[in-house]
Amino acid sequence: MMNFNNVFRWHLPFLFLAVMAFRAAQADTLLILGDSLSAGYRMSATAAWPALLDAKWHQQNTKVVNASISGDTAPQGLARLPALLKQHQPRWVLIELGGNDGLRGFQPQAIEKSLRQIISEVKAANAQPLLMQIRLPANYGRRYNQAFSAIYPQLANEFAIPLVPFFMEEVYLKPQWMQDDGIHPNSDAQPFIADWISSRLAPLVNHDS
Repeated sequence: MMNFNNVFRWHLPFLFLAVMAFRAAQADTLLILGDSLSAGYRMSATAAWPALLDAKWHQQNTKVVNASISGDTAPQGLARLPALLKQHQPRWVLIELGGNDGLRGFQPQAIEKSLRQIISEVKAANAQPLLMQIRLPANYGRRYNQAFSAIYPQLANEFAIPLVPFFMEEVYLKPQWMQDDGIHPNSDAQPFIADWISSRLAPLVNHDS
């Protein structure tokens, strides 16, 4: 006669692995499409804030995929986006782009066009765009800065999507968190950024921060 207790005990590890595999397959994905501010400039990818956010959100069954590349402009992010959407099938996409475009003096209309296309493609893939406000150093001139900064709330209003504040405005206040170029956060700033981003994105992705 078959001993069902023994059979159950024998199958239990396999059932556990199957459940874990199913949960992993069902995990929601946050894709971060950004530049050096999110890529972890001059540091290992595991030290950058997206990796820390991924570890922080692990228990909420949300995976954070960092698709940021240092130096990327909005058109370059747009060019990479279709393959990223197909590969990762994210539920949310945090768009942290435009800073390099602004630093290079690109026309605000051109930056806005690229960001609009990114948002449109994310929505077409049935993902939720989350647009981060980007700001430039004051020495780029008030007129250009105003035109550049205005791009983000305009697009957020147009598409009715969340506008996430610019985390660097907090980091700039602490010189010890900045690299010697005065532009990029250092490794000491990354835990703060991860917590700061988590607290602001948590309500948008139904998480407790």
